[in-house]
Amino acid sequence: MWSVVGQNKAVTFLQKSLEKNSLAHAYLLVGLPHVGKMTLAVNLAMAINCESDERPCGKCASCLRIAAGKHADVQVIELSQIVDSEGESKTKISVEQVDQILHSVNLAPYEGKYKIFIVDGVEFMSIGAANRLLKTIEEPVQNVIFILLTSNQGLVPATIVSRCQRVELLPVAAETIEQGLVGIYHVEQENAKLLSRIANGCFGWAVSAIRDDALIQQRKEWLDAWREMFDADYDRRFTFAAKMVEKYTQNRNVVQQKLDLLLGWWHDLLLVKAHCGQDIKNIDYQNELNKMASGYSLGQIRVFIDRIQSAKEQLRLNTNHQLVMEVLMLNIPESKNVENLVA
Repeated sequence: MWSVVGQNKAVTFLQKSLEKNSLAHAYLLVGLPHVGKMTLAVNLAMAINCESDERPCGKCASCLRIAAGKHADVQVIELSQIVDSEGESKTKISVEQVDQILHSVNLAPYEGKYKIFIVDGVEFMSIGAANRLLKTIEEPVQNVIFILLTSNQGLVPATIVSRCQRVELLPVAAETIEQGLVGIYHVEQENAKLLSRIANGCFGWAVSAIRDDALIQQRKEWLDAWREMFDADYDRRFTFAAKMVEKYTQNRNVVQQKLDLLLGWWHDLLLVKAHCGQDIKNIDYQNELNKMASGYSLGQIRVFIDRIQSAKEQLRLNTNHQLVMEVLMLNIPESKNVENLVA
């Protein structure tokens, strides 16, 4: 039983490969953070080594051990902190981690049919690690399958991408997320509706949010910080920009998530301004969005949305981070209702 939610196309493709016994030696699962890549990877590992006729059954000893992370032939390789040649600590998949894989690759499966290596965040491999992994993928070993996970295919070496079977996981519809939260996790309807809207198509994020209240609190803190900037003077905005740049050097994903939150807020303003308020994501801020929208023209909102998207892309391309953030702060449009910006 496949437990990933809202990824029917990807599941169907993999299921047919299993039925035809035409598995690839390496898969690249591509999709947003928390969209379900790890769940699908684990499901695939279960299906490959499942002892039942209907794979994955989720009930046999092999499926249960893989789901619990205790199967000897299924390894998950995740990001770790490493220190580069300049003494800076960075989050990467290290050469040592890949070397451990290489050592294990040539050993026969111990308790399953296949040895499976799930590499999460493959776009963050060091150059040395990528080169070592590439050599292994170029020369497939019998009964060994690699499942590589990435949120940004553009950062994965093209030589690795070309040697993998690419499987894309698309954002999940809010209605599907809401149904899954209610039906599988028994979340109250009102809370499920909010989580499904602010999850940005990522079912995994919504599940994490019901297990950890800190995610919702973090979202509130981030939104409140952005809202304070809407009527702040330039000194406060530049100070905020500097903090964002400092954070970006430590964790790029967090800054991109904050920018996504800002983008979602202004997209909601666009919907409110266009009299489509029933479709907004931040439904718990409905009143604040209604008040704020009255202070801007439709043109102002559209232009700033474009500038947020441009800033996100420029950061990905490693444009001067300080300049990008300062320009974004300068481009926050002025409202005719300043008193309504922060409730």
